[in-house]
Formats: sequence, C-alpha cells, structure tokens
Amino acid sequence: MCPGGGQRGSFRSAPASLFESQEQPCFYCSIFREDTLTVQFSDVIVIGGGIIGAACAFRLSEAGLRVTVLDRGAAPGRGSSGRSGAGVRVQFSEEVNVRLSWESIQEYQRFPELYGRESGYVQNGYLFLVPEAAWEAHEQGVAVQRAVGAPVEVVTPQEGARYVPYLLGGIYRCTYGPQDGYIDPLLTLNAYTDMALGRGAELHRQAEVTHIEAVGEGWTVYSSQGDFSAPLIVNASGAWSGAVAALAGLDVPVRPRRRSVYRTKTGNGQPSYPLTVDVASNLWLRGHNDTVIFTVSNPYQPDGLEEGIDWPWLTHVREVARDRFPWLAELEVDRSYSFWGYYEMTPDGSPILGRMAEAPGWINACGFSGHGVQQAAAVGRIVAAFAQDQEPFIDVSSLRLERFGQGAATAERHIV
Repeated sequence: MCPGGGQRGSFRSAPASLFESQEQPCFYCSIFREDTLTVQFSDVIVIGGGIIGAACAFRLSEAGLRVTVLDRGAAPGRGSSGRSGAGVRVQFSEEVNVRLSWESIQEYQRFPELYGRESGYVQNGYLFLVPEAAWEAHEQGVAVQRAVGAPVEVVTPQEGARYVPYLLGGIYRCTYGPQDGYIDPLLTLNAYTDMALGRGAELHRQAEVTHIEAVGEGWTVYSSQGDFSAPLIVNASGAWSGAVAALAGLDVPVRPRRRSVYRTKTGNGQPSYPLTVDVASNLWLRGHNDTVIFTVSNPYQPDGLEEGIDWPWLTHVREVARDRFPWLAELEVDRSYSFWGYYEMTPDGSPILGRMAEAPGWINACGFSGHGVQQAAAVGRIVAAFAQDQEPFIDVSSLRLERFGQGAATAERHIV
C-alpha cells in the first residue's frame, strides 16, 4: 500500500492515465520518504475555493477523484465570486466564450432539477446599447451567438427603451439576450462546495499557499494549513492565479485589478431592469431588488490588490450616467451596500484554460477577466475532462496558455 492508501500503480478509482503503470511505482510511492509522513495525499489539489474552484472540485469528485481544495480566505468568495455583479450572458464576440456561458446558463437554470439546490438565477436579460461605429463588429458577435444556439434579439433603440429608460441619442441598434440575467454567486458557490464535500472532497480554509514544488510526476503544495501532494494541480486562484503559478516557477499572465460597483438606496430602483451596457461609455447597470447597481470600469486602475471602494471614481461615473441615464445620476448611493472586488485579467480578456505544455500536471482554470461566475458551470466539466485525459465537451484549445507566445491571442471585445 502506498501512503495514500492505494495499491502500487493505482489509487482508488482514479483513471490509470493519471499515474504510473502497474509495472512502475505510483506517484505516491515514487515520492514517499520519511519526511513526507505529514504530507496529505490526494488525486487533485484545487487551489482556490471561489466559484471556479468549487465547480471544478464538484466535477472532479463526481468523477471519483479524491480532491483537496485549498482556499486562502476564511469564508468563500472573498476575492471575486462574492463581490461580483453576478451577470450571466451569452453576448460575447468569441465563440468559445459564448459556448462557455451558454452551457453554464443552462445549468444554472436547471439547478433545482439537477441538484435540488438553487443558483439564484433571475432571467431579466442583458441589453447592449450599440453606437453605429461599433455596430458592424457587434453584429458579427450576434451571428456567432445565434450559430451556437443562444437566443439574441436585435431591437431598435426605441424598443430597447421599453426595458429601461435612457436617452436615445447616439444609439444605432440594441441587442437583447432574453435568457441572460444574473445568479446568486455565493448560493451557487456554496452548492458546488457542498456537493463536492458530499462526494469526499476536503476543503481547507485560510490555507495560504507559500511554495509549490514539482516532485517526480506530481506536486507538493506547502501552505499555512499543512502540506499536500497530488499528481495534478488545478490553478483556480482567481486574482491570485499569477502569483500562485509563480510559486511553482511558472509564468501565468493573470493580474488582479480592482473594480468598484455602486448601489443606490432602496426605493429607487426597478427589479425588472436588465443588465444594460452602454457600449460607447462602458457604463453598465441592472436592477437588484428595489435598487440599482452600476459602474464604469476605470481604465486608469493599476493592476494590484488594492482594497476598498474607489469613491472618487464615482464622480466620473455619475457624469457618464448623466449623458445616457440622467435619472440614475440623480439617485442617492448607499455607501454601506456598494462593493468592490477583483477582476482576474489576462492580456486578451479571455480565460486561460487547460494543461500547460511545460508542466502537464498543472491545469489552469483562471484569468476569466470578470466572467468567471457566468462560465463556472461549464469550466468545472472541462477541467474534470482534462484531469481524466478526456476531450472536453467544448473545444477550448484556443484558451491554452501557449496562445500568448504563438501570436494566437483571442480578440474578445465584449468586456465590461
């Protein structure tokens, strides 16, 4: 028996492709030494317990793998997932992003049927207000979305104003995704986590990773909650993904960037307002209960783990809102319920997903650039396929890390 409890050359019911053959020592035997007696062994270590990590842990444990999740926070979703605008949409320009979101939305819609749990999915749509200069590229995106099977409507500016009041000037066309909307990210994250734990996964909170060492055909992760070894690592560390990879000597170009979202006081909003994006200014808003949440991304925000709401930026956001949504600029902001969080940005605004050529036992599931909540359900299934040396149900080869060195970066345009 090896230290992990498996026979030589195998471990529990994990796929044989993960480990050495019957004629060779298994991963656990190959690294076993007296000084590893305190190391905890599993099939996969998922670093990051946000919604991406939780969805991966669920699908990996569902596949029969023994999963260890290491999360740096004391509570779930402290970095991005729980501080998200929580929108889910199919309106992307790149086909792979459309597919990831469309498959995820359909799972969120069916959460009660599939799992007896709630995702908090609210079908109130996404509305893009598009100027003429941007329409040709946006129309190409609509064709991609429809080809995938996602429902997207093209409407006039006057028709769009039936969903939310705005000034019509400068808007050429609008697109509306009737099955877009939002979910409750913490409700969904907790559901995935609970389902993973129910299938044998282990979760360690406040587990700050301090070093990662390649050992034989696998990895040892050193953390504030102990040391862990496995043949596979899933890097689902969100805003910290680049830093976590660096602990293993790997270069994964994911950088944290703060985003602030402002919320009006109760009694001012309409819950039916869809998430509405003014493409020209990049301002977005949506109804939330009887309030409105809204923001504009700050192009001057430096990368880094800066904390707290950017209150000075609100002045600019109000000025932008006045040109399109004058009623919004007049609403009082609730400083207690406005919030901030991190985008995990990549150079091209699309995620990094898949095994690394230079480190095959390392699977990246990071860099979602603000879209992790809306793509997590599909990503969990894809990562589980990679872990079992299977072809994923969506072709995500264009999202491999190596694209950046091959001049094959994506050109995702719909980032808000």
